[in-house]
Amino acid sequence: MSQFFQRYGAQIARLTFEHVWLTGSAMLFAAAIGLPLGVFLTRRPGFARPVLGVANVLQTIPSLALFGLLLPVPFLGDRAARLAIVALTGYALLPILRNTYAGILSVDPALIDVSNALGMSGMQRLVKVELPMSASVILAGLRTATVTCVGVATIAAAIGAGGLGELIFRGVASVDNGLVLAGAIPAALLALCADGVLGFAEKRLAVRR
Repeated sequence: MSQFFQRYGAQIARLTFEHVWLTGSAMLFAAAIGLPLGVFLTRRPGFARPVLGVANVLQTIPSLALFGLLLPVPFLGDRAARLAIVALTGYALLPILRNTYAGILSVDPALIDVSNALGMSGMQRLVKVELPMSASVILAGLRTATVTCVGVATIAAAIGAGGLGELIFRGVASVDNGLVLAGAIPAALLALCADGVLGFAEKRLAVRR
């Protein structure tokens, strides 16, 4: 075991950093798109069905197929990491968008009436009432999206984007179970850590609610 880590420890550390960078970048973009779009859909319910439908379709496309579809796209196909981040953003979008939309709609209508009676503007009501009351639901969507991203990011190695999937693919190609585990175990630990941290934050917000 010590010899294995002496041989592959530096690679595991480097690929873990790449994996975290791919996942983190995708989550930032997905949150930047999904959160405001989810709020917008609560104000314009007529757009909810088609927008959520498109997000659902993105979620059902197999990851390798989505990478392949994006390869010919200008500005994306020439950079594997860029392409992988766009694909991961698409996979992370649905849970964030759906939970933001559902969380805000689940706020007690009586609280909305009270905020309106107090003369709050739409932005004040959103910031002081709706977002705090729906925070745990929104965070649950972020939690699901993060775990999904960590898992799908392993497939990004197939297009040369790096990450822990590189060790898994190399291990499969060389029939080396040690290499497969060297990529799979850190990826699983990353997913468990992200799930645990966000799950703890979700519980804290649920209690405050």
